[in-house]
Amino acid sequence: MSSLRDTPPAAPSDHEVELAIEGMTCASCANRVERTLNKLDGVTATVNYATEKAKVTYDSGVEQTTLVNAVEQAGYAAHLPEPPRPADEVGDSDAVEPHDPVSALRTRVIISAVLSVPVIALAMIPALQFTNWQWLSLTLAAPVIVWGGYPFHKATWTNLRHGAVTMDTLISMGTGAAFLWSLYALFFGTAGEPGMTHGFDFTLTPSDGASNIYLEVGAGVITFILLGRYIEARSKRRAGDALRALLELGAKEVSVLRDGREERINVGALTVGDRFVVRPGEKIATDGTIVEGTSAVDASMVTGESVPVETGPGDAVVGATVNAGGRLVIEATRVGSDTQLAQMATLVEDAQNGKAQAQRLADTISSIFVPIVIVLALATFGVWAIVGDAGIAAAFTAAVAVLIIACPCALGLATPTALMVGTGRGAQLGILIKGPEVLETSRRIDTVVLDKTGTVTSGQMTLVDVITADGVDEIELLRLAGALEDASEHPIAQAIARGAVTRVGELPPVDDFTNVAGLGVQGTVVDGDSSRAVLAGRPRLLADWSQPLPQNLETAMDAAAAAGQTAVAVGWDGAARGVLVVADAIKPTSAEAIAQLRALSLTPVLLTGDSTAVAHSVAATVGIDGENVIAEVMPADKAAVITRLQGEGARVAMVGDGVNDAAALATADLGLAMGTGTDVAIEASDITLVRGDLRAVADAIRLSRRTLGTIKGNLFWAFAYNVAAIPLAAVGLLNPMFAGAAMAFSSVFVVSNSLRLRRFRPLS
Repeated sequence: MSSLRDTPPAAPSDHEVELAIEGMTCASCANRVERTLNKLDGVTATVNYATEKAKVTYDSGVEQTTLVNAVEQAGYAAHLPEPPRPADEVGDSDAVEPHDPVSALRTRVIISAVLSVPVIALAMIPALQFTNWQWLSLTLAAPVIVWGGYPFHKATWTNLRHGAVTMDTLISMGTGAAFLWSLYALFFGTAGEPGMTHGFDFTLTPSDGASNIYLEVGAGVITFILLGRYIEARSKRRAGDALRALLELGAKEVSVLRDGREERINVGALTVGDRFVVRPGEKIATDGTIVEGTSAVDASMVTGESVPVETGPGDAVVGATVNAGGRLVIEATRVGSDTQLAQMATLVEDAQNGKAQAQRLADTISSIFVPIVIVLALATFGVWAIVGDAGIAAAFTAAVAVLIIACPCALGLATPTALMVGTGRGAQLGILIKGPEVLETSRRIDTVVLDKTGTVTSGQMTLVDVITADGVDEIELLRLAGALEDASEHPIAQAIARGAVTRVGELPPVDDFTNVAGLGVQGTVVDGDSSRAVLAGRPRLLADWSQPLPQNLETAMDAAAAAGQTAVAVGWDGAARGVLVVADAIKPTSAEAIAQLRALSLTPVLLTGDSTAVAHSVAATVGIDGENVIAEVMPADKAAVITRLQGEGARVAMVGDGVNDAAALATADLGLAMGTGTDVAIEASDITLVRGDLRAVADAIRLSRRTLGTIKGNLFWAFAYNVAAIPLAAVGLLNPMFAGAAMAFSSVFVVSNSLRLRRFRPLS
């Protein structure tokens, strides 16, 4: 499967359109649609099976209807994108989908399973075979094979029309042969006679097949493989959720200034040049420039920068970030699809469309196996009809037996059982794997790119150090500074207040609190019978009150700045008394997690929007080499960094938790989102780590690789048992009970092999 990064860049005069494709059942279908579109002159197309979309670049002389017609001639349906709707209309109609293919498939699975279980039980347990039991089996199995298997039969016909064979071909031919031969045996042979039973005679003796029915084979295979398709479809449905979650982050309404009055309007009605008001705690409605007010803006959701940014008149701000301080008046500079948030959504969508999905193993095997089986069945019929003397009936019986034994029940169990057990065990460990393609990708990963904020670090400002001047008590410093900062809503002030409460308990009250814009805060702390005028903020604030920092405090300030930390100077009674250091604290398990990744022969890389000093300080602490640190990276550039690493030959896994990581998570070969992060990051990822422990990354990769290995083993044995029995069928020695026992044993083996995944243990 090709990807967007394999596609040559389009000329500026080219046009682009994204087609929704219907009817694809496997990755080979996506390849067929892609080849069909690329055969058109002036057209370059990339088709993604996971998202069921085709991104097409075409010349001016190509009509969009030509693209749709080409897809339809290939046997699939294509739809042009709907025209854009006003922002205030988006959401209501999206909540109700007229057709939910996953729900329809779930219904097909449930009904097929309910009907198939009695059929399989009757065939495999002689004690249940009452008089005329075979006719009840026919009544229950017929709807499963015909209606339940309709998607496979339809796909088989579509593929055959284009000279292709897939897993659907094998399923349809095998179950169809089993059903048609069972009808022949019931109506024209002896299988329909009262008192007929399936005994346990394992001798290899020739048979004309007149007393053999294979209804449990047809019904069982259809049901098991439908279950696998349902699991896959459910994971594919999440492909668009990241975009919807990303667009939901923006503000819905905004207070715009009109003729000096505030007017509440829908954010979609904003135009460039409008001025709007943002109060403390509110989201900024769109990209703009501050014209009035100063505040700290929490942009971590977009930029990954853990420290809130101090802003004032003339500073640019980004939509969907949060005003953490005072009242702001902002002039809109970009609205709608031009905003940074909308551009991030486009990045995520492009990355998802461009991510190549792994070819399913069963389809790969069937592309070789199915033609061989068909040739063997035809050769068997020919040899028996021409050379043998047993008649056409015996020849047909042998040929049909080859087709039946070539469609193993275990094949339907191979992928879904391992996936269910593996993902179930993962869920117990807080690792959510979204689909079988993820497992294929995890095997090839050699580089793990780690976002800093919220992934390697806690993502929350924390008091990490307290330095006092000579003769100052640390508890007193924390009580007074913590009380003053507790009156402020600034994130750094709140971090100091939380740290003070943790260490000294309840804080005293504050009078005459004042926020000195850009410098810090001041106020009177009432501590029992005494009160002190306390200052907290930049050294310049203390200097304005003739409270210069002594040498040890200046050294502490410089050391904190060099390490990328934030230091707050505190003074009272005419002198500087101490320095409080605040930083985004490193998670205690991060260093161990990095060591585990190295043990798996993976190269850890730190990628962050934070400053170079902060990034190198964190990397040194957790054990990441300095040359593998990439800092001061904007959100759009994160995805570009991933693409660059891939272009250098790396197989990249990305671990992140924020909105700013969404595009990079979708671009990476394997995306892992911390479950403590945003919905956007989680939806854009392939694996979600429910707990915020970075050690889960190594466990997730190990579990994915183990599950993939189990699926491969299951597929091998699912085919091996039946391939070994094909010669017996070809020479007419296939006893139905021997075949049934072989199928049952192969299914038991596959299930047992999958259940071994329950013993998977995390590294820590």
